[in-house]
Amino acid sequence: MYELFVLVVLIAIVVLSVRRGKTVMDRPLIFERAGQYHITLAPQLEGAQMFIEKIANQFIQPSPGQGELPSLFFEVRNSNMQAENAERYLLAFAYRGGTLYAQAINPKPLLRDTDSHLKQVQAFSDAVMALHPLKHPSDDAEVEILCSVVERTARQLNITVTRLIDPDENLAVRCA
Repeated sequence: MYELFVLVVLIAIVVLSVRRGKTVMDRPLIFERAGQYHITLAPQLEGAQMFIEKIANQFIQPSPGQGELPSLFFEVRNSNMQAENAERYLLAFAYRGGTLYAQAINPKPLLRDTDSHLKQVQAFSDAVMALHPLKHPSDDAEVEILCSVVERTARQLNITVTRLIDPDENLAVRCA
């Protein structure tokens, strides 16, 4: 009887260790302040939360206009770390229905010439923003305000931010 119990415990340990389930670290992190911002971070990017929240708080303080902003995409590199260990991630912002939405992901290696970091972050952002389509586009002045808030906050925190723009897109406002 005792041998059967030990055998069952050993089998359970082997099965549990072999079975690969989704751990808590594999799930996106979501931070929300209702009516102000909604942040979705890929796993292991919780360090980006402070930077994104500072941007959100500065952008919503002067009460943005009534319009909505299309998604803006950035590559972010934390300059406080050594070059080879620098924290680098892709970031998207969109303003819809009075809420600033932000998404951050880790860049994946580019395997083909047609791949780009812009496409990676755009796909992730589009999936998150599927329930929040752009209904009342704002003018370029609002885009410029968000870009300047991102740039100013990045300078304050010694972070390098580069705007990712589709070369086929004709944008009047190009920040970063």
